[in-house]
Amino acid sequence: MDTLFAPWRMEYILGPKADDCVFCIPESTATDSEGYVLVRGTLCFVIMNRYPYANGHLMVAPFRHVPDLTDLDDRESAEMMYWIRGAVQALRQALNPEGFNVGVNLGDVAGAGIQEHLHVHVVPRWHGDTSFMTVCGHTRVVPEHLSSTYARLAPLFVSLSPSTLL
Repeated sequence: MDTLFAPWRMEYILGPKADDCVFCIPESTATDSEGYVLVRGTLCFVIMNRYPYANGHLMVAPFRHVPDLTDLDDRESAEMMYWIRGAVQALRQALNPEGFNVGVNLGDVAGAGIQEHLHVHVVPRWHGDTSFMTVCGHTRVVPEHLSSTYARLAPLFVSLSPSTLL
């Protein structure tokens, strides 16, 4: 089995955390672009990761502050999957990745940096997206500024609507 070491994450994991939950976003949409919120559904939303593993690293979360998949009701669960699929579709169109990592870390020992508010990671991947910089320099190379990626992705979510699910 291969092991991926990400020692740069330890600073974040052990470091001080904000008192408020980063996934409990304001009701107002006025600061969505500053907070990298790509889209708000009825029960869930899609947001860019400020500390991405790769360019275009997105997260899908319910508005409701719950820690576990089993805490979701059927509508929230369906809408989360809808937005996960929408995130993959938008990332394919905007960034043309060769694959994806899609996953949930439930609990501290599973790697959840923010375990109190459920979120699903959608990470686009390319051959060679981790290089000697990651291995030798313990540094990720994200080739595009978050604001530029946001500007490319946000318009692609406009036509998506989970209303048919609810």
